[in-house]
Amino acid sequence: MKPGNDEVVRLENVKRHYLVGDETVRALDGVSFTIRRGGYWAIMGPSGSGKSTMLNILGCLDRPSEGAYWLNGENVADMGDDELSDHRLKNLGFVFQSFNLISQLTVCENIEVPMMYLGIPPHERAERAKALAERVGMGHRLRHLPAELSGGQRQRVAIARALANDPAVILADEPTGNLDSATSVQIMQMFEELYGQGKTIILVTHEPDIAEYAKSRIVLKDGRLLSLEESPVQRNVTPEMESGNA
Repeated sequence: MKPGNDEVVRLENVKRHYLVGDETVRALDGVSFTIRRGGYWAIMGPSGSGKSTMLNILGCLDRPSEGAYWLNGENVADMGDDELSDHRLKNLGFVFQSFNLISQLTVCENIEVPMMYLGIPPHERAERAKALAERVGMGHRLRHLPAELSGGQRQRVAIARALANDPAVILADEPTGNLDSATSVQIMQMFEELYGQGKTIILVTHEPDIAEYAKSRIVLKDGRLLSLEESPVQRNVTPEMESGNA
């Protein structure tokens, strides 16, 4: 059944099994949950729990062996590579532990990359990249290269890049893993601001103090859903809020 308009992510009995020699590894083994638009979720679990596999599924970098994955109203589980790549580009913004900025590009150029793949004209890309850089407090560093920035500044640029195509979901993979404690707090405050503006955020982390910032939690163990705690507060998210224009 197709999800309602307020559901941005729905997994239905998702399984991801691998064959290693003669052994079947059940990385995900029948996981189901729904994330509503404007939610802020943390996905947690010990090493080997299925977090990385879940991240790859949610990020459209891998497909389930079985089950359905609805992303922004479309079942992406059975899409071909090109269609999956297009859906990923239009609907997901990624923030990684290691920042994943392109070293030879400036701050402005790094933010422009997703827009370039969508064919947005250069002038429009540059103007939007500048606005996003200012939004994350990096407007004064537009012409700097990543090597000239601190870890926290690089992550701010990565967040701006994740917002470039106004995605349905921001998917953050251990976003504070390479940062000191004070800088981690600053970055998590930025996610809190994005949540307040109506963005849907899924945070993958093994750190309980970082997970505390999220309003709802999913805990995985041995490829299964161990627990799910959803915030009872349902936010009424408008398109203007999702675009950060509220």
